[in-house]
Amino acid sequence: MINLVYNEMVKLTGKRKLLVVTLIIGVLISVFTYAQYRQAEENRKRFGDVNWRVALEQRIASWENRINSSRTTEESRKELEIRVAQQKYYLDYDINPSEPGAPTFVRGFVENSINLLLPLMMMVIAADLVSSEHSGGTMKALLTRSVRRWKILLSKYLALLLSVSLIITLFGLLSAVISGLVFGFRGWTAPVLMGFSVNEGLFDSSGVRQVPQWQFILMGLGLAWFVSTVVATITFMLSVLVRSTAAVMGIMLSCLIAGTILNSMVESWESAKYLFMVNMKLIDYLVDAAPPIEGMSFGFSLSVLLAWGAAALVISFVSFTRRDVY
Repeated sequence: MINLVYNEMVKLTGKRKLLVVTLIIGVLISVFTYAQYRQAEENRKRFGDVNWRVALEQRIASWENRINSSRTTEESRKELEIRVAQQKYYLDYDINPSEPGAPTFVRGFVENSINLLLPLMMMVIAADLVSSEHSGGTMKALLTRSVRRWKILLSKYLALLLSVSLIITLFGLLSAVISGLVFGFRGWTAPVLMGFSVNEGLFDSSGVRQVPQWQFILMGLGLAWFVSTVVATITFMLSVLVRSTAAVMGIMLSCLIAGTILNSMVESWESAKYLFMVNMKLIDYLVDAAPPIEGMSFGFSLSVLLAWGAAALVISFVSFTRRDVY
């Protein structure tokens, strides 16, 4: 099995997919770091060095104006009310939620990448793991070897898991290094508050606890790894079922884009909470944001994603071991 996995990793590196994905992530991190730096410089020119408490109070005032606006939807109003209550809690305890430095950038970048950017990168890796064997005409030669079919597919899947783990690790390291060179490396031990909740429409801070920012980032990267693994597994299943790599990428791309749209408009469609795309932003539960659909929770979303991943894996192995190759 070790030799089979090694051969699959050689195939992946030979196609330079991992290198391309790493370069894409590096370029995007550089672009976003530069954009945030320019925004910070522009704000400094316009407003000077504003104390973080003053800036936070201005942000809270802006959110409160939106809450009182008649054009704000009920869903947005609930989300803003939670944000205001959380930020006021930071003010009361004199904690800067946007401590300057690389950790703050990494935390924000992970939060914004977990439901689209990272899944897209996993889709690129997983889309042709099996389908390319059909289109390249190497599937028959592969299956004539004295190795059980399930072992061949398992080696491909293990190589995929190794690739996912490597990409997430590089994502975290590149984010920290590139942003650190611009914003500095301070702030890893800055406190982040977790445990806010809303009970019967009332904000509850009784369960709030502090964790250092480095620990929060590691939790976020862990959730990003889990979501990326589920997306990679579903893509892997499509690669087994569909012989065209382009078709696999088209299907998954449609699902991921649909997920970003559905998250903002599924409040009244309760059944949508069983779609994997709606449950991908697990990191929102860490920052105690309101779920897309009433009744969703961290455990629920985790279970839905786990069920989708397990079902995709079972379908992949059943189909691959029983399907005729021609």
